[in-house]
Amino acid sequence: MDHFLQSPGWASFQRSLGRTVHERSGPGWSFLAIEESNPAGKLLYAPYGPVAASLTAFDAALTALTALARSCGAVFVRIEPVDAGFTAADADAVLRTRGLRPAPANQQPELSWIVDLDRDFKDVLADMKPVNRNLYRNIHKKGVTFRASQDPSEISVLLHFLHLTAARNGFKPQSDDYLTQVARSLVPAGAATLFIAELEGEPIAAALAYDSADTRTYAHAALDDTHRKLSAGIPLLVTLMADAKDKGLKHVDLWGVAPADQPEHKWAGFTAFKKSFGGREVSYPGTWDLPVRKLRYGGYQLARQGAQAARRGFRAARKLPVRLRSALRR
Repeated sequence: MDHFLQSPGWASFQRSLGRTVHERSGPGWSFLAIEESNPAGKLLYAPYGPVAASLTAFDAALTALTALARSCGAVFVRIEPVDAGFTAADADAVLRTRGLRPAPANQQPELSWIVDLDRDFKDVLADMKPVNRNLYRNIHKKGVTFRASQDPSEISVLLHFLHLTAARNGFKPQSDDYLTQVARSLVPAGAATLFIAELEGEPIAAALAYDSADTRTYAHAALDDTHRKLSAGIPLLVTLMADAKDKGLKHVDLWGVAPADQPEHKWAGFTAFKKSFGGREVSYPGTWDLPVRKLRYGGYQLARQGAQAARRGFRAARKLPVRLRSALRR
């Protein structure tokens, strides 16, 4: 699979935000790396990269990343090698022996849900729950239609629904400025598409998808709660899949899902929705750091661990009875 986070379109978008982006390639490998900063200083971040055809190619990519980091003064390199010549099960051994260590947190989802399109679309539909198929086939009877848009200004439709959903569910979506720039940069280039569901000509749901060479990623979606009973988000997603199939793409990535053994995970509801469309789970190695300036990186890790310990101590102290807290302060 080819991921949009390592695509030329994503590089152009990041540059439109004023960020410094490096693109390098060699025999069997390539990467897109973005200059970022954190308390340690400058770092190079390769989202879902580098991409490599073999372990030998992966080592060459690491060498190039390390040299680039030194040349631009980065303290460390942060990578997420989802397609680099080894499996997620082997990642710990492969990466630790090369001097990498797990990042404090994963930047991108470690688990994703993929629907494969390299077959007859009837078979794709057959893998879905019956209610999904039936909605896709029959919702037009209720006056609902669907369309794809390459007009960046129509991002306002999605933003409106995201605001409604955020107010209803108490979450913070990505900023309007960010998604507006996504649309301005990627939609005209054909690297992103808006999908809109309408009831008698009025929008009731919208989704934004990113395209790479062979994969469409379902990234942002929201609907008007007034028409929730129509469940337009389900046939909207099937329409997005059918359009990807028509364009010759091989996969639809429904993005992050919760682990099967964590029913209380914050993504549990989204996960059940995504799995209702059929497909398969893919596991990625997660986010890893390669220190370049090792003393500086080690100091950053020690400071971070100290801050975490202090926060844990503070939370534990707050749980103590008032009298005991008073005695400890004497």
